[in-house]
Amino acid sequence: MHESQSRGGGDDAFIPGYLGARFSKEVNILPELIAELWEERERAKVEDNRALAHAVKIIMNSFYGVLGSSGCRFFSPQLASSITRRGHEIIGRSRDFIEERGLTVLYGDTDSLFVLLDPQLDAGSAKRAGGELAAALNQYWRDTLREEYGIASHLEVEQESLFERFLMPAVRGAAKGSKKRYAGTVRGADGAAGLVIKGLEAVRTDWTPLARTFQKELLRRVFADEPFAGYIKETCARLAQGELDGQLVYAKRLRRPLAQYHKNVPPHVQAARKMKNPGRTVRYVMTAAGPEPVDGRAIKPDYAHYMEKQLKPAADGILHFLGTGFEQVTEEQLSIF
Repeated sequence: MHESQSRGGGDDAFIPGYLGARFSKEVNILPELIAELWEERERAKVEDNRALAHAVKIIMNSFYGVLGSSGCRFFSPQLASSITRRGHEIIGRSRDFIEERGLTVLYGDTDSLFVLLDPQLDAGSAKRAGGELAAALNQYWRDTLREEYGIASHLEVEQESLFERFLMPAVRGAAKGSKKRYAGTVRGADGAAGLVIKGLEAVRTDWTPLARTFQKELLRRVFADEPFAGYIKETCARLAQGELDGQLVYAKRLRRPLAQYHKNVPPHVQAARKMKNPGRTVRYVMTAAGPEPVDGRAIKPDYAHYMEKQLKPAADGILHFLGTGFEQVTEEQLSIF
């Protein structure tokens, strides 16, 4: 709540925000709403009701969005700014705390920190180290908020995942990685290794089944220290021979009526205009003549397109870390296309 809305009190009654905002420690509305939702989410987690826990989390996160929207009755740039900037401060100070303990923070953004533990630790020791680090960070914030603002901390840091192998490709055209793009291996309760993929081509529906299947298997081989060059070459050869045609279909949604697309018409719109009754989702194949809808006709795909625009980017984000690249591995195969 802003200073102008609060009922008296000295400076000790307020917590400074950003853009000139100050927030009352006692006279407020949002903290009670968030606390109520937090308790509801905790109950859902205890009951193993993941759907409800996720739904409540989305509602909690939506507070920032509505408070920063001019259409909201309680719209306030000061509130929205204080939420984001305080979040950045928390992540930054948490990173500093971890690095002061001699550990390396690989990446941090919004609400997550990826920390590199001692590679010599076994899985059990690494899990304990992660739990101890989370507990120490929680204690740090309890002490810090009490000393700096005289309030109790409601922050809760938890160890979410322990990756035995981890890869975070840089966003194409950028030098840094993104927490929304990574892959790694984790151990399940049964001890079996599982593959976790976030934001990469392997889990994006706007990429073809070819790229998704190819990258997932490539990641599995790399993490398992299995040979991968032969697999890449074999996939390219099968693509050129037409054995993978069933995996070359793009599927993208039309976000507005066709007539509203004028400049920079994307491929799925071009394909939709060749269809009699295009639905919301357009399925098409890239050919030498451009995008063609999948409507039962015999269509010869442009295999060079799929090599360059699907297999190559799906592979290079991984091979970069191995000191090689898609073109180096497939140099002999490129003449096929």
